Amino acid sequence: MDAPVYYSKAEFIETDTGNKVSRRATIAGPQNIILGGKTIISSGAIIRGDLRRTGPGHAVVISLGRYCLVGDGCIMRPPYKTYRGNFNYYPMKIGDHVHIGANTVVEAATIGNHVVIGKNCIIGKFTIIKDCAQVADNAVIPPNTVIPALALFAGSPGRFVEDLPESTQEMVEAQTKHYYTRFQPLDR
Repeated sequence: MDAPVYYSKAEFIETDTGNKVSRRATIAGPQNIILGGKTIISSGAIIRGDLRRTGPGHAVVISLGRYCLVGDGCIMRPPYKTYRGNFNYYPMKIGDHVHIGANTVVEAATIGNHVVIGKNCIIGKFTIIKDCAQVADNAVIPPNTVIPALALFAGSPGRFVEDLPESTQEMVEAQTKHYYTRFQPLDR
């Protein structure tokens, strides 16, 4: 059994659904962000829920599933484009058991379940990452790329490297749950 990963209780806010959000993270437009539960938002992460289509009322800009891990210094912002002269942001949907490494910039449209994205990556606008896919550290995924299920992408520009084993779903789910369980407050 791995040693616990301790964090300062003063630094993290724990929600009713078990999300642990660093006070050093920037959550802009929180009313437009949905966290599924048991998600960890690390120090220095920036989640831009304030970037949304104009119009009245709340709009879900970014939704994260359960057991997601957003690493230190990640930037997550919704993809945008100009269509018929109008500049618009589009929602970003992230599934369950998604691990995003430190200092990665994400502007994807959709990230499926059981996805691992490495450190220092750039995930271009409107990228679609299917279930159980992985992106290696330092990869740059061009805008509008579709990463198939059970595929490993690496490099700059990111391209297909190899197929992942069928057991990827179980392995990633075990890793994300294990990390969440090990993530314990130091000062109880």
